[in-house]
Amino acid sequence: MIGILVAAAIALIVSIMFTPYLIRVFSRQGFGQEIREEGPQGHQSKRGTPTMGGVAILVAMVVGYAVAHVITSMVSDDSEAPTASGLLVLFLAVGLGLVGFLDDFIKIRKQRNLGLNKTAKLVGQLVVAIAFAVLAVNFADEYGFTPASIRLSFVRDLTIISFGTIGFVVFCYLLVSGWSNAVNFTDGLDGLAGGSSAMVFGTYVVITFWQFRYNCGLKTPTVGCYDVRDPLDLAVVAAAAMGACIGFLWWNAAPAKIFMGDTGSLALGGLVAGLSITTQTELLMVIVGGLFVVEMLSVVLQIAVFRTSRRRLFRMAPFHHHFELAGWAETTVIIRFWLLAGICAMFGLGLFYSEWLTAVGS
Repeated sequence: MIGILVAAAIALIVSIMFTPYLIRVFSRQGFGQEIREEGPQGHQSKRGTPTMGGVAILVAMVVGYAVAHVITSMVSDDSEAPTASGLLVLFLAVGLGLVGFLDDFIKIRKQRNLGLNKTAKLVGQLVVAIAFAVLAVNFADEYGFTPASIRLSFVRDLTIISFGTIGFVVFCYLLVSGWSNAVNFTDGLDGLAGGSSAMVFGTYVVITFWQFRYNCGLKTPTVGCYDVRDPLDLAVVAAAAMGACIGFLWWNAAPAKIFMGDTGSLALGGLVAGLSITTQTELLMVIVGGLFVVEMLSVVLQIAVFRTSRRRLFRMAPFHHHFELAGWAETTVIIRFWLLAGICAMFGLGLFYSEWLTAVGS
C-alpha cells in the first residue's frame, strides 16, 4: 500500500513541477501545435501552444514507479522488486510514447497537422505491440503465471475462448492499436484525455489492489481468487500513471498552457491496453474506458456513413467536436465528457466487484 501512495504522490509532484519547465523549453524552441483548418474555428487561437507535453507524463510515471520501489525497499522487508508485468506495461507506454514523439516532432518541423504517415505509425505500433506480446507470454513466475493469458478475459479468463500464442500476438496488436488511437481521438479538447485517463487509472488502482488481496499466487489462495501475476506492482504502475495525469492536468486544463500531443495520447492508450491485458480484463476495460470507445466509434461511424451515403452522421468527428459545433462551450463539453468518463469507470468497477461477489458465493 505504501508503494501505491508513494508512486501516485511522486508522479503528481514531478508532473506538476516538470511540465512548466517543458513549457518554457518548448516555447523557446518553437515547438507549437498546428491546428486543423477544418476544425472548430475557436481552436485556431490555440495555434502555437507548446505540444509534446506527454514527455512530462512519461517521465513522472517512470520516476514515480522507480521511487516507490526504492522507498518501499527501505521501509519494508517484504517489498517487491520491479516485476515483469510492471516493467512490460511501462515498456509498452514508453515505446508508444516514442512513436508519438516522432509524430509530434515531424508535425512541428514541417509546420503541418500531419506527422508520421499511416504506414510509419502502423509499423511503430506493430513493433512495440509484438515485442510486448511475445515477452508477456514467455516470462513465467514460480507459480507458472505469465504476465498475460492467451485467453480472452472479462474479469477472469473465459476458458472457452483461447487465441493460441500467435493469435494472442495478433489480438494484442489490435488492442494496442485500438486503445492508443482511441485515446488519441479523445485528445482534442483541453484536458479531456488527461482527466479521463486519470479516472481510468484510478479505477485500475482499486482493481489491481483487489486482485492482489485475492490472488491465486498467494501461499493460501482464497475462494474466487484471481490468476493475475504481479497485481500489486500493476497497482503501483496505475497509481503512478494517475498521479502523472493529474499533475499534467494542472497545466493542460482549459485554457491549456501545453498539449500532451501524440507523445502522451499514444502512451496513455498503450498503458490502457497493457493494464487490460496484464490484469486479464480486456472486455471490462471496454466499459471502464467507455468514453474512449465512444470517441473512436464516432470516427468509425462518421467515415462509414460518409463513404456509403455521402452524408455526415455528426457535424464533426470525433464526437466532442459535434457538440462544439452545436454551440456548446468547450469547457461545458469537457466537464460533461469527464462526467461520462467517471460514470463509465464507476460502472466498470461495480461490475468487477459484483463478479467477485458472485464468484465467492458460488
